[in-house]
Amino acid sequence: MKTKIKLLVLFVMLFSCKKERLPVVQIITDLGVIEVMVFADKAPVTTSNFLDLVDQGAYNNSSFYRVVRMDNQPNNDVKIEVIQGGLLDGRLVDKYKPVIHENTRETGVKHLDGVISMARLEPGTASTEFFICIGDQPELDYGGKRNPDGQGFAAFGKVVKGMDVVRTIQSRENKGQMLKKEVLIKEIVRKK
Repeated sequence: MKTKIKLLVLFVMLFSCKKERLPVVQIITDLGVIEVMVFADKAPVTTSNFLDLVDQGAYNNSSFYRVVRMDNQPNNDVKIEVIQGGLLDGRLVDKYKPVIHENTRETGVKHLDGVISMARLEPGTASTEFFICIGDQPELDYGGKRNPDGQGFAAFGKVVKGMDVVRTIQSRENKGQMLKKEVLIKEIVRKK
């Protein structure tokens, strides 16, 4: 009887200590799949907004359309390296409400290699557009100098598979920072 009780206690302890798995999404492009783990525990507002868009199918037939490299930002004193995707068309973007800004000081999610973050103009204007960092980008964090307001961007996840696809997108032919041929995002789905 004591052995059964000990096993039952051990069983309960194992399952009560099990950490909840973080959601993973697949960004399915015509160049391959990018898997991203989203940090619902650290950036709940931004993650919830992104997952709602994913679940609604908002990103179906969207694209990666912008690449920022060291050689294509001559007018920026603070240079970064990212690829940007989303709906692009302002009329489509305007259909979705912006979310409050969760900066990196609040979340602890820094703009490191492979981190996904929301694009924005002013704090609190992010809704659908996102970018993925290539290399560490501390100037995009809270207190960074990429934006004059110093609030940085809302980082909310990290690529766990497919950085080769991200780098391939970044290397594509562009005019200014816009890709000459956008990379189709067929869909973004939650990984089962």
